[in-house]
Amino acid sequence: MTGMDRPRRLRRTPALRRLVAETTLQPRQLVLPMFVADGLSEPREISSMPGVQQHSMDSLRKAAAEAVAAGVGGLMLFGVPRPEDKDAEGSQAAEPRGILNRGLRALREEVGGDTVVMADTCLDEFTDHGHCGVLTADGAVDNDETLRRYVQMSLAQAEAGADLLGTSGMMDGQVGAIRAGLDEAGYIDTGILAYAAKYASAFYGPFREAVGSSLQGDRRTYQQDPANRRESLRELELDLGEGADIVMVKPAMSYLDILREVADRSTVPVAAYQISGEYAMITAAAERGWIDRRGSILESLLGIRRAGADIVLTYWAVEAAHWLS
Repeated sequence: MTGMDRPRRLRRTPALRRLVAETTLQPRQLVLPMFVADGLSEPREISSMPGVQQHSMDSLRKAAAEAVAAGVGGLMLFGVPRPEDKDAEGSQAAEPRGILNRGLRALREEVGGDTVVMADTCLDEFTDHGHCGVLTADGAVDNDETLRRYVQMSLAQAEAGADLLGTSGMMDGQVGAIRAGLDEAGYIDTGILAYAAKYASAFYGPFREAVGSSLQGDRRTYQQDPANRRESLRELELDLGEGADIVMVKPAMSYLDILREVADRSTVPVAAYQISGEYAMITAAAERGWIDRRGSILESLLGIRRAGADIVLTYWAVEAAHWLS
């Protein structure tokens, strides 16, 4: 048969497929989320996320060095305080000796400028009620009082050595408030990774074990409704206008349409977070022999990149980096 279009010509060999690949996946595009827990002398396994640990300070340093050696682009740190150190205002978040700020200093000392050190700038790990902000007398999250606490937290994280602050609380005006607070204190070079589109997802479950969450109720009054799409573009425009340096979509795999729209409109780099539930699903299916583990991990990451993410936060960052290298 003559005159037929034959796209398969360019799929015929691995070399041809590599030559014409439209999307790349490289270690530098991956960020490793890490958990450091107060009071640990040894790392502690997270049962719902096999292969992921809450770190002691020593194991955090070791794992960070391994990630940098693998070529991972950055580290996102979450702090896990002792239950007795939580309170209604999450005051440990802004304490220089609080677990997250100690962990940030340890990362800075261990890896220096060899990677990008990122901090979770949110109160949920530190509040005894588990919400991302302080509460009013009737139990609602007080947006503007929470902003004041976020600024205090951001200054402590900047002083501890964070390159980027991850504004994950989804409070109105959080990027602008933190940017103004940083600039006024002289931290003009500390950047903001804005969670522009963060949805109230059912896939966060394992993460709540990872950070020892004390959540009572849900976060649907501030995280986005999974039914909504246009809302994300409004949030994107607000965060860009308030000074975001990078914007993020979270979760990733169930929101690839949102990621594509954000990427098409953003004037700054775009990140996406492959969250705990996504990790747990692939891990569980692979453990049962239902899917190919390595192939599924790499395909999921490539799909997030193809949808428009410049940066992917994933718990497989180090392992994937080794494969890709």
